[in-house]
Amino acid sequence: MKIIDIHTHAFSDNIAEKAIPLLEEEGKIKAKLDGKISSLLSSMDKYGIEKSVICSIATKPTQYNSILKWSKEIKSDRIIPFPSFHQDDPMVLERIEEIKKEGFKGVKLHPYYQKFVIDEVKMMKIYEKIFKEDLILVLHTGFDFAFERVRIADPEKIINIKKTFPQIKLITTHLGAWEDWDNVEKYIIGKEIYMEISFSLEFLDKERARRMILSHPSDYVLFGTDSPWTDQGETLKLLNDLNLPSEIEEKILYLNAKKLLKE
Repeated sequence: MKIIDIHTHAFSDNIAEKAIPLLEEEGKIKAKLDGKISSLLSSMDKYGIEKSVICSIATKPTQYNSILKWSKEIKSDRIIPFPSFHQDDPMVLERIEEIKKEGFKGVKLHPYYQKFVIDEVKMMKIYEKIFKEDLILVLHTGFDFAFERVRIADPEKIINIKKTFPQIKLITTHLGAWEDWDNVEKYIIGKEIYMEISFSLEFLDKERARRMILSHPSDYVLFGTDSPWTDQGETLKLLNDLNLPSEIEEKILYLNAKKLLKE
């Protein structure tokens, strides 16, 4: 069965050597890989993963150009980069246009690292531009283990975005919202909102995870790992252990992402 990982991270080799130890210390977590493209490709080969989306995060406006340049360098048949921009960049709308013109299929934003509330007015103008350019948005949702638990990316705010832009290609991470799964079940499960499964099955009771996935529209669940912060093979095993119907598992692992990415 073919597999697409919709949520991974990597850095250029020289940045990875500095960034991974720093992020490990900040988050009190040990990375499974060293953050380099070569290591991700080796992991993909090991576990039979055909393609991976690499999600960048611009923590300040000045990082946009270097992220875009690197994204163009690493783009391949197997590596699908989603560049990032910073919401406070005065040229933010032009950045979104440029990302589209350069042939990228989506972008990644992270409210904790970039310091915004996901449904604030300023962000809605950005989402409108992302929607108009027909880009996918991978948006970190829920809490984040490296930050204080403030409610800036919770399911109610996700619903506010979707009410404003019903057709936006929004992927919520970590099974809807990390460690806010009561509210995921209350507000998101059953609606046509994309969820990827990274860094969630490890924290949920198996029966609850299975129930949540089977209660959601089967076309709107995606396979993601958040590598290097989890092992791609471990996430595959956790998904397999749910004993989902084979046709649903195939959608999660491959078909839904293939359709969304137009691969």
